[in-house]
Amino acid sequence: MDDTFTGRTEAHAAPSRPRGSAEGRVAALASYFENLDEALTCESARSRDAPVQDALAARRLGMASSLFLALRAKHAPTAAHSLRVALACSSWANRLGLPERLRDALEIAALLHDVGKIGIPDYLLMKPGKLVGEELLAMDRHRAHGHEILSACCESEAVLEVLRYSGSWFDGTRHGFDCAGNDLPLGTRMLAIVDAYDSMTTEHVYRRAMSRERAVAELFACAGTQFDPRLVKEFAKVALSDGLGLDSAMAQRWLREIQPEHAEAMLRASGARPHATAPVPEGPVIGEDFHWRLLENMHDGVFFVSEQLRVLHWNRAAERLTGIRGSNMVDRRFVPSLIQMRRENGKPIDDDACPVAATIVTGVQMLQRVQCAGRNGRLVLVNLHLVPVLSPIGEPKGAAVILHDTSNQVTLEERVQKLHERATQDPLTKVANRAEFDRVIAEFVETHRQAGAPCSLIICDIDHFKKINDVHGHQAGDEALVHFAAALSQFASPGDLVARYGGEEFVLLCASCDNAAATERAERARRHIASTPQSVLGGRCITASFGVSEIQGGDTAETLLRRADRALLQAKETGRNRVVQLGTGLRGTLPSLERRKNWLIGWLPAGHGASAVTRDLITPVPLHVAAEKLKGFISDHHAEIIDVAENHAVIKVDGPSAPVPRRQSDRRVPFTIRLEFREARIQPGHRSGGHFLRTEMRVEITPARKRDRRHADIAQRANQLLVSLKAYFMAEELPGAVSGPSADDGASRPGADAGGPRSPV
Repeated sequence: MDDTFTGRTEAHAAPSRPRGSAEGRVAALASYFENLDEALTCESARSRDAPVQDALAARRLGMASSLFLALRAKHAPTAAHSLRVALACSSWANRLGLPERLRDALEIAALLHDVGKIGIPDYLLMKPGKLVGEELLAMDRHRAHGHEILSACCESEAVLEVLRYSGSWFDGTRHGFDCAGNDLPLGTRMLAIVDAYDSMTTEHVYRRAMSRERAVAELFACAGTQFDPRLVKEFAKVALSDGLGLDSAMAQRWLREIQPEHAEAMLRASGARPHATAPVPEGPVIGEDFHWRLLENMHDGVFFVSEQLRVLHWNRAAERLTGIRGSNMVDRRFVPSLIQMRRENGKPIDDDACPVAATIVTGVQMLQRVQCAGRNGRLVLVNLHLVPVLSPIGEPKGAAVILHDTSNQVTLEERVQKLHERATQDPLTKVANRAEFDRVIAEFVETHRQAGAPCSLIICDIDHFKKINDVHGHQAGDEALVHFAAALSQFASPGDLVARYGGEEFVLLCASCDNAAATERAERARRHIASTPQSVLGGRCITASFGVSEIQGGDTAETLLRRADRALLQAKETGRNRVVQLGTGLRGTLPSLERRKNWLIGWLPAGHGASAVTRDLITPVPLHVAAEKLKGFISDHHAEIIDVAENHAVIKVDGPSAPVPRRQSDRRVPFTIRLEFREARIQPGHRSGGHFLRTEMRVEITPARKRDRRHADIAQRANQLLVSLKAYFMAEELPGAVSGPSADDGASRPGADAGGPRSPV
């Protein structure tokens, strides 16, 4: 059943399809397509943007689009996930040059691969935590439900074959399937990879979103067992280069080339009405933006619930207070245990005694002091103000809930906000200047690192800015800079810092913000800037490129800045007007060295500690990917290459210094790092018959100067470099490798907390 993907041939070239009858409608939908990610991820706007999903599903499925609409009515996040997976599969298949028939089958199967969740109970789909035991078994039956539903309305054996083996493992170890390895349909193997990747890079209540690099590493870790190792390698090339962006080519295929009648040749629906053209979505109601802007900029946490206790909106302040993103709360049933709500005396509030439900039933306002879990699990004392929402005839419609933080503890955002307020402004754009940014970033990174909280850096640059000055004049260029800075500031939250780094380059420090949230914010800023006409430019729009990175193990302010700058350079090299994210982030990395020092290092006298740190590491990625990670480490640390050969490298790098050097011993110490690589081919030993690759490496870190070996903290500094190397390579120590001081006593393997790829629920 395997199909090659070495490139499209003339025999496989698809005949051109007739264009839609209304060019204006196609253009309008294509414009909405550019904002599809935001439409699918912004839960508060879901009702307004549902027509975008309808239009795409109708184009791809024809009359059978009612199945997709039923899935969205049942559980909108699952429908949004299915649409993202289908579009990503379409983009990947296009890059592989698959025949048109296989691509059509893959797109339809991907769009409907979770349709069986229509038959899953609501309490499972809405559960805020991980599924366990019988719940997992019940959820796993959705594939059988989906295959049964489609068998009644699908004439395409290719589509049914892809879905029949959905959920199977490449090595054949998952029960209930009669083939494995390359005998599995190519579409099934591709769908499994994209499905897991989207699940891992999407935010869930039970799991934070992973960065692209971390998600790809998890795919490599499961290559040969759960996934086809050859396809994982091909997918990684796309995901780590420019991603699976929903570009204009995909818009043209889905909205202009594909006709509903073509899909209806593969899908039949008995007694279905003729296909109706999906209406072009209209803009928001005038005045609505003012309400949302007010809610999103309030200091107090605010959320709305329906009469059935389903969360309708969860503002930014509620996100900051609880650490739970709004996209994970909207459409979920609110219960006190969701935010670990307790009475003022610390006694937990039972879900059956929910004060929000009591307000809806009684129609009476309530004000009480409670505790709830804040960021990092710490309990926060809040005033809970409950306001019932009634219809004109007095019937309950829901409730508005206000959470006012009354704790004396100054939050991390407020501390950083004070730095922001005292910032020295750039005279032109009125945001912080370069000097203030240089002063703040070191303290910003150190504060978050000590708190164990993520923070991210977005660096952006106006595309082709010189042309603006040359064509429209320097005054127009200055106005463009002012508008750009103002637009960027709109996407800054309290505690963030916006600064002009130099020329047309700006930076945004994002407090308590991980890779996924920062990338989403940068993407929204990019779209807003690209769609806002500039009067000084004759009504034309400007575009910008963005680089994003989150702090990770062993990072300093310098390495974070260089990595984000490297991401910006990659965005420019791959076509501009796009967002590129680099780095693994704090997820799965090691604890901070300040809190987990090796007791032996502190006990030994100065000069007696080990003069070298040697470790045997293993990373789930193959050798060529590990080589790219090493290039990133060298670039971000400004390392000097001493020697390089096929399987080993020697580099020299300045080690980390004390945060505020006061003595000669606090200054930077140069280290020599020797790395030896070996690619291991591992046979899974099952029916798949394939193999998968891992990279093993030996790392030795020694002071470059002999006199530096007398420093009391030399082992700690070397360990910090080791932590950074492990973060870049996404590596763990090989069992039994105990040479030199440990950098991760008790640390878990990368991604262990994720429990492997999991389908979204």
